[in-house]
Amino acid sequence: MLQIPEEAFRRADETPDEEFYRTPRIVTHIDDGAIAAVTQLYREHFPVGGEILDLMSSWISHLPSEVAYRRVIGLGMNEVELRRNERLDAYIVQNLNTNPGLPFGEAEFDGVGICVSIDYLTRPVEVLREVGRVLKVGAPLTITFSNRCFPSKAVAVWHQLDDRGHMRLVESYLEEAGNFRNVRGLDRSPRRVFGDPLYAVVAESTGPYVGGL
Repeated sequence: MLQIPEEAFRRADETPDEEFYRTPRIVTHIDDGAIAAVTQLYREHFPVGGEILDLMSSWISHLPSEVAYRRVIGLGMNEVELRRNERLDAYIVQNLNTNPGLPFGEAEFDGVGICVSIDYLTRPVEVLREVGRVLKVGAPLTITFSNRCFPSKAVAVWHQLDDRGHMRLVESYLEEAGNFRNVRGLDRSPRRVFGDPLYAVVAESTGPYVGGL
């Protein structure tokens, strides 16, 4: 397990996140090929008819259009973006960096997705431990990321690593969270010369965290 010092989660812009995300950004943050790779991962891992949590959500969820889910809940930072997301049945506006607790019960979801946002979490282990709690035992978490970000809001350690390092970092978050199994990194980058790469770390929940401090 990687030992990460607290200063690794500092950011160039430490103003409140609510200020940075106040302006809606109705844009895609990865290109069509990378989006298709995210959608394929969701198709493979999220059960048809399940209850899905789109964590750190925006105006689009990248869920496969042909799949029906019982309920999709979004949690993000900008209400205008969340309101425009047609896949969401409900949404919550919450800053996970100041409040990493998720407002859901234990074993409430059949799948959780975090798309191109893990690099902004300053308390990732706390958040992911909560994700494990709200997932049903054995249910999947799919974390995807590329080589793009808002540089001023990504944590310092993210800037210091390459793509493989990012994968190992996210794996270490889940290992430290202590309530996931089958943690594995994937390279799902489209096979082409130009375009955005797409990486993922997937895992299964083992339920609420029961370890020590």
